[in-house]
Amino acid sequence: MCFKFDLKFGLGNYSVYCSWWPDSAETGKKKATVHSYAHKVDDDDHGVVTYEADFDVPTGFGPIGAVVVTNELGQEMFLEDLNLTAGDGAGNSTVLPIRCNSWVQPKSSIDEGTPGKRIFFAKAYLPGQTPAGLRSYREEDLKQKRGNGAGQREADDRVYDYDVYNDLGNPDSNGDLARPVLGGSKQFPYPRRCRTGRPPSKKDPKSETRKGNVYVPRDEEFSEVKNAQFLLKTLQSVLHAAVPAAQSALIDNLSLNLPFPSFFVIDKLFEDGVELPGVEKLGFLHSIVPRLLELLRDSPGDKILLFDTPANVQKDKFAWLRDEEFARETLAGINPYAIELVREFPLKSKLDPAVYGPAESAITADLLEEQMRRVMTVEEAISQKRLFMLDFHDLFLPYVHKIRSLKHTTMYGSRTIFFLTDDGTLRLLAIELTRPASPSQPQWRQVFTPSTDTTKSWLWRMAKAHVRAHDAGHHELITHWLRTHCAVEPYIIAANRQLSEMHPIYQLLHPHFRYTMRINALARSRLISAAGIIELSFSPQKYSMELSSVAYDKLWRFDMEALPADLVRRGMAEEDPTAEHGLRLAIEDYPFANDGLLIWDAIKTWVQAYVARFYPDADSVAGDEELQAFWTEVRTKGHGDKKDAPWWPKLDSPESLAHTLTTIVWVAAAHHAAVNFGQYDFGGYFPNRPSIARTVMPVEEPVDGAAMERFLDNPDQALRECFPSQVQATVVMAVLDVLSTHSTDEEYLGGEQTRPWNSDAAVQAAYAGFTARLKEIEGVIDGRNKDRKLKNRCGAGILPYQLMKPFSDAGVTGMGIPNSTSI
Repeated sequence: MCFKFDLKFGLGNYSVYCSWWPDSAETGKKKATVHSYAHKVDDDDHGVVTYEADFDVPTGFGPIGAVVVTNELGQEMFLEDLNLTAGDGAGNSTVLPIRCNSWVQPKSSIDEGTPGKRIFFAKAYLPGQTPAGLRSYREEDLKQKRGNGAGQREADDRVYDYDVYNDLGNPDSNGDLARPVLGGSKQFPYPRRCRTGRPPSKKDPKSETRKGNVYVPRDEEFSEVKNAQFLLKTLQSVLHAAVPAAQSALIDNLSLNLPFPSFFVIDKLFEDGVELPGVEKLGFLHSIVPRLLELLRDSPGDKILLFDTPANVQKDKFAWLRDEEFARETLAGINPYAIELVREFPLKSKLDPAVYGPAESAITADLLEEQMRRVMTVEEAISQKRLFMLDFHDLFLPYVHKIRSLKHTTMYGSRTIFFLTDDGTLRLLAIELTRPASPSQPQWRQVFTPSTDTTKSWLWRMAKAHVRAHDAGHHELITHWLRTHCAVEPYIIAANRQLSEMHPIYQLLHPHFRYTMRINALARSRLISAAGIIELSFSPQKYSMELSSVAYDKLWRFDMEALPADLVRRGMAEEDPTAEHGLRLAIEDYPFANDGLLIWDAIKTWVQAYVARFYPDADSVAGDEELQAFWTEVRTKGHGDKKDAPWWPKLDSPESLAHTLTTIVWVAAAHHAAVNFGQYDFGGYFPNRPSIARTVMPVEEPVDGAAMERFLDNPDQALRECFPSQVQATVVMAVLDVLSTHSTDEEYLGGEQTRPWNSDAAVQAAYAGFTARLKEIEGVIDGRNKDRKLKNRCGAGILPYQLMKPFSDAGVTGMGIPNSTSI
């Protein structure tokens, strides 16, 4: 029998010399390999080189179970896929595709982390079904990926291991940049990240030095296309952020905190553009994006630069001023995970009143009933599920005084109350801001409400700015970073350490892990690190990551990361087997939940079908050693600080396995898309979502008489001074622009790029059904966005809710669900 292999390498145009060994799979013992050498047959315009290798396979060799590729070049090569064509000598042939998408290191670099040959499996097998001829290859490949837990990792390694978040600070550079270790302690529990093995800090041995690039396994790196577009987009955004800095000659600490002089200047960022400054005026950005500044020095750039007008401003420039839009965005904005049902009244804190002051809220029933226009009592509103809340009180209150000890920022604990009206929209009723007691001052708190009185109206606007800043911090640190990026990384590490690449569950999950480790490493390097963008621009500043650790400790539970469980936990839905999706929503027009449940069910149906193909019963799940090792490692190592929690699901049946996998896919794909790709649309115009509130309320006691006079004289200026500074605002705008962008190589949920490559008819049919359902959902969402009865997503000046539409073009589109947390 004659075999031909067609190989595609993502390389430049140069000669490649490699050797191959296919191996038998289904006979009782391992057979001698058959060898051949590959030769180049094609080289396209995109740098993809095709090679062929011919094999003369003896009769009775059996089906091909794997291909071993040895790279005898002097440099690494990226192997895209293999296509095995088998001919019978009579003109008939069959093709077996093997998707690789992996780097193969040169034979000359063989060491523990970078073997000079790689095995690629031709078929999926559960561990107990693995043919004898493949078992040693299966075990050896996993052994290589686990490494030995020692030494510093090199860029070409493919080793996956765990470490705590001990690389956020930089104590060797500056004592002010020291940060606590997150993970491994009761004080700061946290998920684990990928171990890099960099040496410890000299001043703090518990911390890791921050020298050099942050290691991720070689196959977790961006593709050349993704990397080039990421750098280009980031460069453009940094130029945007640099403009107001240069215009204001921001060269010292004082000028870094200049507010915008008027709303006209804010509008100018989008309307007229501004002249690009010289690189010498951009020194403040060196600590954030030094590599991009090097690129900037070599780039002529444009004379005029513009921020794209965010989609919500295109719809309604003044929407940010309206209470209705403030309320609507809790259901159809970028942080739809924060709103919850009010289930008891009066509202009470769970914090120690001896430390923080009286526990009972200052929001009274009479005040709420007045704002509800006396249509019902508070008791009636609660029984009818008509009161809802943003509760940032207990999470932020213990950090208020710590944050206030820093410069140019402030903090309160806050509660914001909404009433569900008869037309299905929310009415904003009241905001309570609280400063806890301290050794020198009693607790201060005040409730603010909408008013026709001019002074009270401006105080109301300032109170909303504070809550928006609280919501922005909650969104970025918890809903976004912690619950997607950070929580998913342990799943990736455990899967690569314990599930063979021929394992069916590895093949199911692998597309949902694309680029996550690399984007997380970049975040640790510049975004969430000491003096990084988050600390520069968000209210908690140096305490930002500590707060995310507190949230992980108090709030994160794997069993509550499934969308239905999350909605029930917040009181936004209750289980009802007669209702669509098995849930009855507390607010019928809740765009995120309405559309998200369609996506959840589609994922669940696909995953259930996939699991059923490989696991016929409970014993097959419980007896899968690799699967059980994977889940044990997720719990005991990846999320080891919560390893003894009773709520971890057990993988003891096809049903529990499918639910667990559905949750992982949902979080990595749809949860992340819902809270990421609308960031520029909703936050690009920063008055709508200020990342920081920098000044206290002018009525906070003891009242600063001079500040109060300035507020009364020019409340517009007082509000702008509370907003982010010019530097903070434009840097955040630039970052949100980057994070909201789909690259041209994006792989979407249910997309053709990640169709399972095996020829299993049941799997292929299930995936085709999944893709078809997602396309149907797009049409459903389009229809909902045109339904004028749905006032939270359709109406004059309202941005349609599209974040759960599965597919998208490249760029900032406000839609599209990539397979993974890829940006």
